Amino acid sequence: MTTEQAGVVGSANRPARASRFLYEGYEIDWKTDRLICRYRLDDRLFQEIISVKGLGRAGAAGREAARLVFLLAGVSYYKAGAPPVIDLGSTEFREPERQFLAAFYTEGLGEFALRNGIELNPQIVGGVDAGAQVRFSPGVKRPLVPFGGGLDSIVTVEAVRALQANPSLFVVSSGRQSFAAIDEAAAVSGLPMVTARRELDPDILRPAPGERFNGHVPITGIISSIAVLAAVLGGHDAVIMSNEWSASVGNTEVNGRQINHQYSKSVEFENSFREVLRGAFDAPPEYFSLLRSWSTLSIAERFATLTAYHPVFHSCNRAFHVDPRARMPKWCGICDKCCFVDLVLASVMSSNDLSLIFDGREPLQNPDLVGQFVTLLGLSERGKPFECVGDVQECRAALLMAVDRSDRRNAPVVQRLHRLLRDSAATASVEGLLQALGPNNVPDTYAAAADLG
Repeated sequence: MTTEQAGVVGSANRPARASRFLYEGYEIDWKTDRLICRYRLDDRLFQEIISVKGLGRAGAAGREAARLVFLLAGVSYYKAGAPPVIDLGSTEFREPERQFLAAFYTEGLGEFALRNGIELNPQIVGGVDAGAQVRFSPGVKRPLVPFGGGLDSIVTVEAVRALQANPSLFVVSSGRQSFAAIDEAAAVSGLPMVTARRELDPDILRPAPGERFNGHVPITGIISSIAVLAAVLGGHDAVIMSNEWSASVGNTEVNGRQINHQYSKSVEFENSFREVLRGAFDAPPEYFSLLRSWSTLSIAERFATLTAYHPVFHSCNRAFHVDPRARMPKWCGICDKCCFVDLVLASVMSSNDLSLIFDGREPLQNPDLVGQFVTLLGLSERGKPFECVGDVQECRAALLMAVDRSDRRNAPVVQRLHRLLRDSAATASVEGLLQALGPNNVPDTYAAAADLG
């Protein structure tokens, strides 16, 4: 990455960097259950509105959770100008949150910085003391499970349900329309759903070419903060995420630093956010990933048994476009995410079943996608795709499992990939990836649900 000083006039292909990003302030509209967040990038004011049922009746704990949402949601507007200074202004703030926010911006925007050819190391100034922790009294075993309609969150939901807890799904919609890909899988679960609506400033969605920077933001971190707000308002004892072991594995290394597309799904973010919650509340909702110790292979094995979800689950990101008109109702069958999901499920599910799931566009049946699979297997010069895909070792192990299945023995793409893997002399192992791979933050009350072994 190259260093670019703020204020330097941008080229025809790259905008100039702004000078300062200011947390202008936030307020709660008590009548409409809306959190209104305002941010200023030099002289441009942005406003985001987040709607959560019950916010109008928020007590001190709800207001504290809303403050955390305000802090994390700002990253979507900071990126437009990527200035060297982030000014918290008169925002209430606890000193340990400064380090947390610095990591959230620099690590969470690592991919963004790399793609835009800039360095990010913003100085965070301003803020006033937020004071003592706020009291919160959660219910007992009333978890909130952020739900995306993909195999990970489905496995989490069914594992938590087996504990005879009283889980509710949590979904954030973009604008006024929900995601059909989520709604269909949620309907299969039959569980109650808590919803929130996030209305981004229209100007951040439609920048003029060359006017502002654009790129990936740590969206899971923002959703996590909104989920905590919903949990506090509803008296839920836990926010249970579905981030697997490989979410902590970076995509590439630049100047000795790991760049991770999934930073806000990583154990690093999880640990840091838990510390922030402990500083904010005397008894915060538990925040943890149920799947943290497991590979996607283990998760796929469990998902394969949940047949009711097979016709409706969806992980292709083209179903979740911000613009509802651009959303695809089915799997596209050609993106890196589709390729990865197909590969990992091919280790435990039949080609016929997967052909039905992908509506006749199964990636492993498409010879034009061999190059993308080669990249997932770590056999090309390209690094791990900047997508929510698994580790190279997971992909290799999935291929070894798939090639041994009777329905894949004459499958041209699978056999070709297997030959390439074998001829490369790349290491690949299955057994170790089907065991717990590391520690997690799962509390004792939910430990039984976290055992996928």
